Amino acid sequence: MAAQLPIPLYTTLADAFPTSDIALKHAARFNDLAQEFEHRFGHKPTYIARAPGRVNLIGEHIDYALFGVFPTAIEQDIIIACAPHEPSTRDPGHVNAHNVTPKYVPQSFTPMLRRRADSIAKQEKQEEEEQGNLYLESDWHLDIDKRELRWESYVKAGYYGVLNNYFSASSTSGVHPKPADILVTGNVPPGSGVSSSAAMVVASTLAFLAVNGKLEQQGNGLTKGKLVSMAVENEKRVGVNSGGMDQAASILGTANSALYISFYPSLAAELVTLPTTIPGTKEEEAVFVITNSLVVSDKVVGAKTRYNLRVVETLLAARLLAIHLSLPASFYESTVTPNRPTLREVVSAFILQYYSGATEPVPEKELENGLEMFLDMVEVLKGETVREAMGFPQPEDESEQGLKIEEIIKASGMDEATFREVYLSWVDVEATYFQLYKRTRHIITESLRVLEFRDLCLAASNAPSSGSNISTLEALGSLMNGSQESCSKLYECSCPELDQLTRICRESGALGSRLSGAGWGGCAVSLVPASEVTTFIQSVKERYPGYQGLSEEKLNEAIFATRPASGAFVYKLTE
Repeated sequence: MAAQLPIPLYTTLADAFPTSDIALKHAARFNDLAQEFEHRFGHKPTYIARAPGRVNLIGEHIDYALFGVFPTAIEQDIIIACAPHEPSTRDPGHVNAHNVTPKYVPQSFTPMLRRRADSIAKQEKQEEEEQGNLYLESDWHLDIDKRELRWESYVKAGYYGVLNNYFSASSTSGVHPKPADILVTGNVPPGSGVSSSAAMVVASTLAFLAVNGKLEQQGNGLTKGKLVSMAVENEKRVGVNSGGMDQAASILGTANSALYISFYPSLAAELVTLPTTIPGTKEEEAVFVITNSLVVSDKVVGAKTRYNLRVVETLLAARLLAIHLSLPASFYESTVTPNRPTLREVVSAFILQYYSGATEPVPEKELENGLEMFLDMVEVLKGETVREAMGFPQPEDESEQGLKIEEIIKASGMDEATFREVYLSWVDVEATYFQLYKRTRHIITESLRVLEFRDLCLAASNAPSSGSNISTLEALGSLMNGSQESCSKLYECSCPELDQLTRICRESGALGSRLSGAGWGGCAVSLVPASEVTTFIQSVKERYPGYQGLSEEKLNEAIFATRPASGAFVYKLTE
């Protein structure tokens, strides 16, 4: 299983990339970064950590509900050169963080151990919540202002995971984190939906692990799966309740394969080969083309009315569905987060309750059948249905399907204080009406599309290598189109520019086109036969209004073809 593999540590880039051509292209970038590092800091780097961006082929906004997704790592990446300083010249753990991009000002910071007395922890928790921040207990303190988007916040977030996992205050070893210099660069466009933030956090985490000798330390249990878990927790420190898809794709990605990543009951990744137009003919393979809408959308900005709000809406929906199914108290106590079940956990409980002989973990085929049955249950989340069942008055606008928080609290079976502690104390959200029905219908249907996508790819890879796979590719494209429709109308995470861009992509020859990433801007991904990529790209360049007037260099950054790429690794420089 990919999650159980060790984190790759290479001493030659020829081993790190699938072909010599790709290795040579990256070698020039790595060499330039190493030289710039020496120019700035006066000594050579000892490691370069790399983490790629990702494109999600299908399965949007369902990872934090613990449903499986279907991403792939891409060639675009974040790379960080790093080296320790001698302790005599810096405070323990001090970091000088520079970025090659001039607009990102150099930063210096030092982590501080803090006492974990209950009174202090309570005060810190209160301060975090007053600022609308997610509170995560830690032995260490680093200032991260979640109200302001700063590049070094992602570096600090990566550092937190290393500090808390390997330099605990309760440790009696007396070992302190090493002071370090780091230099960051990358070509993952920020705010574009290809996960620049996760790539930055993963690369930063790897850099601090490498500097402190943790990658080469025997018996520390540091696997790719553990790195995924660390990176997910790390990114929460910048204010986003990430589900784990972005980090898993960046870390577990494998050249020439997509990933079916499942999160329940634990992280698992399955390599899935994408079908070619004509089996065995690489020239006719299906290519994914990334098109940037040029609408910048960072998950942190506006999170309380967008990304984080969607997370809370899905959790509230899971609570009401669990009550509708009359699930026992033991169910709530046994969920991943006690008393706060996810939709995936409710669906599993439904399958175990209504399917004779079903066992956990529920196999994908049984899950697929269960999801189709579960769709009928989703209807109980409509606002008018909940209000009628609870005896609430209907609003004047009868078309309003959402529920006010007061109505949800009364339907939740919890007292208000407990409800707010469980569902609202750890995240800042803002809404008049919570759209439980629409969000849940998207998640269930999107999860079904992911499983169908996986089934089609597996069937094609097991089929005889003769004939054409064009009907399979068209079916995959149709699922992508259905995903875009659902993201736009049910989850409301698209935007007018993305709706327009995906339509232009389909009209320009894409078999399917959908937003990829958190949405509200960013990129679309389109499935295009390799033989049509050149004409497809030219057509989109000419037709999408946002591309008019851009230089050729900017156009090439905004629209490009990609294939599944290698995942994160660390390159150790040798004299």
